[in-house]
Amino acid sequence: MVDISELSYALDTFYFLVCGALVMWMAAGFAMLEAGLVRAKNTAEILTKNIVLFAIACTMYLLIGYYIMYSSDAGGFLPSLGFLLGDENTVDAVLAGGEDAPYYSARADFFFQVVFVATAMSIVSGAVAERMKLWAFLAFAVVMTAFIYPVSGYWTWGGGWLSELGFSDYAGSGIVHLAGAAAALSGVLILGPRRGKYGKDGAIYAIPGANLPLATLGTFILWLGWFGFNGGSELKVSDVTSANHMAQVLVNTNAAAAGGVLAALVLAKVLFRKADLTMALNGAIAGLVSITADPLSPSALSATLIGGLGGLLVVLSIISLDKLRLDDPVGAISAHGVAGIWGVLAVPLNNADATFGAQLIGIAGIFVWVFVASAIVWLIIKAVMGVRVSEEEEYEGVDLAECGLEAYPEFNVAKK
Repeated sequence: MVDISELSYALDTFYFLVCGALVMWMAAGFAMLEAGLVRAKNTAEILTKNIVLFAIACTMYLLIGYYIMYSSDAGGFLPSLGFLLGDENTVDAVLAGGEDAPYYSARADFFFQVVFVATAMSIVSGAVAERMKLWAFLAFAVVMTAFIYPVSGYWTWGGGWLSELGFSDYAGSGIVHLAGAAAALSGVLILGPRRGKYGKDGAIYAIPGANLPLATLGTFILWLGWFGFNGGSELKVSDVTSANHMAQVLVNTNAAAAGGVLAALVLAKVLFRKADLTMALNGAIAGLVSITADPLSPSALSATLIGGLGGLLVVLSIISLDKLRLDDPVGAISAHGVAGIWGVLAVPLNNADATFGAQLIGIAGIFVWVFVASAIVWLIIKAVMGVRVSEEEEYEGVDLAECGLEAYPEFNVAKK
């Protein structure tokens, strides 16, 4: 006869794996969104970056990152160094019961966590698009996924000092999204803007993306994947309370995304006199990022308002970064960084266990660590191999320069 604890273990493991698969599908969403928001001549390279960064993240987190993030003493600042995943849970450990008994597979935990680190790295990809060398980006991805992200992940989800301090981030507005945005910001500052983006007289020139239907598809894929991102962070579903929590999380996730779209679209209409699709797309992502720090505590209406404010912030942030001549082709720093900060700060509004002090310290700790560590790595890469393609290669498109092929070759008229 099957023990009830075995059934619960099997159900929670299956749920965890399915949520992880949904988060993996977000890699496709990032690829399509970024491919739609860059110019046609840079499409193949951005797609190459997205699939290879996912492979790098999976490999480096397997070899080093997971151990760093989850194998260190509680409350510490410096993580332990080691390799690979450790042992799987035994049948005896599961059947023993009690508070210390595992309720899902250790391998399922790794699978769920590895797709999160890939998400953080995907944020960097769009911000440095259209002018960064492919191999420089991939070299950074190795360090980011093996070490930079896992260290701050240990501080928080791994039981380190921020966790002991009381920092609260349910599914990673700060831990994942702010971290990715901080790495992206350091790269953008070192890399510089695309040529032709800003004029000497202070003018800002729009550089439209090549495929807005593709960008819209990418946003819908991300929206879907976010149900696994936030829903899986409940960690179990085999009892009534957890099942109800899972349902609330998904309802709030969806509500926040909708609020972000509507708020961004209305603000864009007020500011630009037009219904700007790209702002609506970023509004959806900002709404999702905003609710990720706590998709459980708010009511559905509160979640809509939290996402709505995220949608307003992303529009204002994109405009402000442009005025500061910080060129982010897809709005990643605004959608994931600014909205991520707002999401972390919004937690105490609905969760009495969280404090603004701990949330602010968490934001500062994650941002400073990831930004400074990333800047050091970017500068080393710049000194060793350079980070930016030549002016001629940027003009012709990084598809040909970096990949030797074009995503849309039929667009070119054949020379006779």
